[in-house]
Amino acid sequence: MKMIVRLLSSIFCGRRFLQRFLCGSSVSSNCFRLGHIAIAVPSLREAIESWSSVLRLSPSRMRSLRAHGVRVVFFDLENTRVELLEPLGLDSPLSSYLAKHPRGGVHHICLETQGVESLHSRLRSEGVNFANEGRIMRGAHGNPVFFVHPQVLSGMLVEFEGVVAGTRKNKRVADV
Repeated sequence: MKMIVRLLSSIFCGRRFLQRFLCGSSVSSNCFRLGHIAIAVPSLREAIESWSSVLRLSPSRMRSLRAHGVRVVFFDLENTRVELLEPLGLDSPLSSYLAKHPRGGVHHICLETQGVESLHSRLRSEGVNFANEGRIMRGAHGNPVFFVHPQVLSGMLVEFEGVVAGTRKNKRVADV
């Protein structure tokens, strides 16, 4: 499949044309890529040890995101990332999740898209229910993010992250 995409990409003058062809005329509002799967954990250090030893992966450095009330670490996979989340305190939104799921579990998925602000505006105008009062905030990679309430998308909390075309969010930024 990758070979076919590369061939088509070179034939049609690059990735941008192919994205428009595959995702519709407006890449910014119609094309989504899985950015990461976020897993809530009661102990980040224990989870890092498990993920590192079982899968032989190296974690990113641990970071505290005070605006989100969490401490995070990422594991890069070939096609996405796994984000491990630990609450910074009892007032963290993640604490209520862990109260219901004491061993942890999948907390949310993140979909990357271009034009996240226009997507946010469209969803707001359509009356979609947001988490976090629908605020656009800075995520762990410094990009704008917002969350759609689990009631909207089949019980799954979904984060939308704005990205620049053709990039993978490898940059690490200071705490938000």
